[in-house]
Amino acid sequence: MVKVGAPRRPRSPLWAKAMIAFGLVLMLVGGGLLGGEKFLAARYSAALHRSDLLAPGARHSDEQTSLSGPLNYLLIGSDARASNPAMGARSDTIIIVHIPATLDRAYLISIPRDLRVSIPADADLGFTGGVGKINSSFQYGGQGNGGVQLLSSTLTQLTGLTFDGAAVVDFGGFDKIVADLGGVYMCVDETVKSIHTGHVFKAGCQYLKAPQALDYLRQRETLPGGDFDRQRHQQQFLQAIFSAMFSSGETKNPLKLDQIIRAVGSSMTVDLNGIPLDQLIFSLRNIQPSSLVGVRVPSTTRTLGGISFVLQTEAAEGLYSAIADDTMDAWVAADPEWVNSL
Repeated sequence: MVKVGAPRRPRSPLWAKAMIAFGLVLMLVGGGLLGGEKFLAARYSAALHRSDLLAPGARHSDEQTSLSGPLNYLLIGSDARASNPAMGARSDTIIIVHIPATLDRAYLISIPRDLRVSIPADADLGFTGGVGKINSSFQYGGQGNGGVQLLSSTLTQLTGLTFDGAAVVDFGGFDKIVADLGGVYMCVDETVKSIHTGHVFKAGCQYLKAPQALDYLRQRETLPGGDFDRQRHQQQFLQAIFSAMFSSGETKNPLKLDQIIRAVGSSMTVDLNGIPLDQLIFSLRNIQPSSLVGVRVPSTTRTLGGISFVLQTEAAEGLYSAIADDTMDAWVAADPEWVNSL
């Protein structure tokens, strides 16, 4: 298992880290250094790219005026390029974030990029529908907003779930954040050679500078667990950033923390479904990194027609029902083999 540098903290997704960081800034400087809480909320809200990411049929309801659980959010990891900063060409990281009615913890359900699914038709996009890997729905949707909307429709058709919001994370946009932090401390579990640059990441704990960190996060083909390992590395990277902000004393330097948080915000495109950012922060204030639970979709791999797919098993339907019924505690207790240790 890959371990992130000391002090070790439970891993959590980007949206949780960003929200916690926003909250910390509000507590640190809300009293007057930068002009108060409302000013800060507007400042960080303005740093976020906003768009209608969810398809109408995948949206839980019309725009909300208040938050109450349970909640389901769609988190998409995008390997974006500078020429297209808001969206990327690939959406290989797909996570459903389920927050129960108590609003005090979060379940992170990772959807395999190679999951074989039925992709619904979309007349507006000129797409007639078909069967393929779930991440291809982003391509069939024309990438950008259309791609995310078709992906959300595909997930709704697959799981029966609708979403209260969505976020697209540009991992490439984290170069500036890593540079501001002077690198991130990560523990590589086994030596791996980059297929992109030829750089060899030796096993062991080490500081990775911005170009190295992003190169490491893009590795998949040579890892034993393939894309599943890459997703875990991305989570560890986000945890490393979060740990670095605290261990290096960034939270005691409001101006530095402000700079980092705005960089995080600029690396995200969000659909908050009408909820103001400060209200979202307040509503999710009781979610701590230690209260996160990682879940894998019950599935197996199989080669069909010379193409490798991930096929979900019957147990996946029980998972989707538990999310819809807000009974994830019971599902996790009954199906521990699909629970990741965070």
